[in-house]
Amino acid sequence: MSKSIFFLFLLVFLYSSAMADSTRYNVSQLRLQYLQASKEEAVAKQFHKKMSDYNDDDPLVLAYKAASEAVMAKYVWNPYSKLKQIKTANAIFADAVARDKDNAEIRFLRFTLEHYVPRYLNLSAHVVEDKEMIISSLQAYPASNLSEGLARTMRDFMLTKDHCTEAEKKILRNIDI
Repeated sequence: MSKSIFFLFLLVFLYSSAMADSTRYNVSQLRLQYLQASKEEAVAKQFHKKMSDYNDDDPLVLAYKAASEAVMAKYVWNPYSKLKQIKTANAIFADAVARDKDNAEIRFLRFTLEHYVPRYLNLSAHVVEDKEMIISSLQAYPASNLSEGLARTMRDFMLTKDHCTEAEKKILRNIDI
């Protein structure tokens, strides 16, 4: 009887731990937290702490872990620390892309980092291929399985500043989301 109770307790504990972890790393919440982290240092530190604790292998969550490293580079003043954060982010992005090379959201997150890294650091090797993947995924919308909100966010970001050529921007403007 005591073994059954112990087993039942263990089963309930493991299930509740798994559920807490899946809630803690809910992608919809991670998107919002990442956006806030890019605007506020205190939120960035909390987001980075949370994502540093992630040790599983979901490619999209790994991409947000990489993004948390990248966003912290914005808030550190030491150039060595900035470079270290970016290199760590690049390594995690490489792992995430290797696990799911066709995920446009992962590629978008990596693009948002690499586009802003100075070219002389040689840490922006995937900008062109990621941009092509993002544009083709947006052109395939809704068949690309991007949510409407994410597709709109990606398109709007790509249309700003110098992220795309004028020809690419013309394509993006004609995508109905």
